[in-house]
Amino acid sequence: MHAQDPSAQSLIDLGKRYWLPVYRPRDVVLDHGKGARVWDTQGRDYVDFGAGIAVNALGHQDPDLLEALTTQAHKLWHTSNVFYSEPPLRLAEELVSASGFAERVFLCNSGTEANEAAIKLVRKWAASQGREADKRVIITFRGSFHGRTLAAVTATAQPKYQEGYEPLPGGFRYLDFNDVPALEAAFALGDVAAVMLEPVQGEGGVLPAAPGFVQKVRELCDKHNALLVLDEIQSGMGRTGTLFAYVQDGAKPDIVTLAKALGSGFPIGAMLAGPKVAEAMQFGAHGTTFGGNPLAAAVARVALRKLSSAEVLANVARQSQALRDGLQRINAELHLFDEVRGRGLMLGAVLNEANKGKAGAILDHAAAHGLLVLQAGPDVLRFVPALNISDEDIAEGLKRLEAALRSFVAG
Repeated sequence: MHAQDPSAQSLIDLGKRYWLPVYRPRDVVLDHGKGARVWDTQGRDYVDFGAGIAVNALGHQDPDLLEALTTQAHKLWHTSNVFYSEPPLRLAEELVSASGFAERVFLCNSGTEANEAAIKLVRKWAASQGREADKRVIITFRGSFHGRTLAAVTATAQPKYQEGYEPLPGGFRYLDFNDVPALEAAFALGDVAAVMLEPVQGEGGVLPAAPGFVQKVRELCDKHNALLVLDEIQSGMGRTGTLFAYVQDGAKPDIVTLAKALGSGFPIGAMLAGPKVAEAMQFGAHGTTFGGNPLAAAVARVALRKLSSAEVLANVARQSQALRDGLQRINAELHLFDEVRGRGLMLGAVLNEANKGKAGAILDHAAAHGLLVLQAGPDVLRFVPALNISDEDIAEGLKRLEAALRSFVAG
């Protein structure tokens, strides 16, 4: 890493002094970005293969997003849901139209809020069916990540995120991802109200649902009068090559949650409700002060339009292949990965046995070579760049990655 200039170090010191110490950011202070590049306070540029954890799906300073934000900022910033304003109304209409299944939308501020709303909607719907509280179980899968609030972190079937927060809310059951016999056995208990899953597990290692698995979940939900809830917070909005990842799985959900790329950097979340559950929550059943904020909704409308365009989705397919090819070329010489998996521009390079646990160290080498990339657990490098990333930036990012990996191997 380059030596920090005094002003950067003073900013880092502020973070170490005043932030609740729940993060461990690298000692880089980012200052501005353009497209798939960002610059730190020293003027050093980085190719951004992380996109703010799959958030900045249209890169930095997209002119259409900037125009939407600044135009709305000169009109109305906030109303609360005591009154209507146009941007969230139009956004809800457009999300329903784009989804292919939804009838209603709940707008909020983040992915974890969208998942909390989904969990509450499942329970409210189950209650409306006359089910007792012990018959409202939600199945989730080991390796999943659904958020940090108490119900969402309980749905997240990873003990490392739950330790110290007990007692956790009841009514969740964990299964192995892609395990159909275990799912059938769980349904046979007669208490399942919903199955909640990510079409591609993000935090859990960029692990896609196996072919036919989501269809089987849908089939079992229909058979047992349960709901299918798809967490598309990371996989949605074009990330996997279709606007919604579930389209590739051939199974319509009852509920979908969105965030991250929906605002392409501006905080927003959404829960989409299909016909089975669209009327289950009535006046007073749930709410949010900031959800449906006019600024966020104005930006999200433009992001939704652009991310669903044929041009962006074609770029996802092309750059996904370029990234896979580049990773395989590098690995043919350096022998670091067992496999590259995922869909679209949501890819994970799984470290081999000799390098397990070393993803964090590789990220340090990448940053030192001017590349921002992520990990998905200690054993997987995660690549989630902007969906409109250029050929040049993919090539340059791969060049810097190769240099970083050579540095890592050299030790």
